Amino acid sequence: MKRSLPDRYLTPVDLADLLGIPVETVYQWRRKQTGPRGFRVGRHLRFDPEDVRVWVESQMERAA
Repeated sequence: MKRSLPDRYLTPVDLADLLGIPVETVYQWRRKQTGPRGFRVGRHLRFDPEDVRVWVESQMERAA
């Protein structure tokens, strides 16, 4: 990824902003199990920046 990832876990809004997509798309990926791996902290959804990086790279490889 060209943009550096933060050192903290990402919220769905952070992920959407990072990728330039609507937040609802993040939730749709979650429901369809097609997006980056996320996890719950209580009732809050979070994404590990390293998991996001690996997922984006896999998407780029599939597109090539």
